[in-house]
Amino acid sequence: MADIAGMLTNYFYDVFVANFDGWVVLGFVAQGFFTMRFVVQWIASERARKSVIPVAFWFFSIGGGVLLLVYALYRRDPVFIAGQALGLIVYFRNLYFIILNGRQSSA
Repeated sequence: MADIAGMLTNYFYDVFVANFDGWVVLGFVAQGFFTMRFVVQWIASERARKSVIPVAFWFFSIGGGVLLLVYALYRRDPVFIAGQALGLIVYFRNLYFIILNGRQSSA
């Protein structure tokens, strides 16, 4: 049992201490953007007393997606790269629809 605890300790040390650099900071900042999009959506839904997705959700999605894509490119992770790149298409498309419908509403 002590051997497993030692392996886990070494693993977490390698992951969170030895490999900690500016890229890891970027990854955490990017993850913070993604977390904020859910916080913003939750607060907006609570205020409206129904499920809503505010425009800020899409801006945080784009910010987090771009930063995580940069991080994934640096890490050379094809699964992560594909997931973030495809997600960005959806985020930008939703923002495009919001802008387009906003212009049509004001016209």
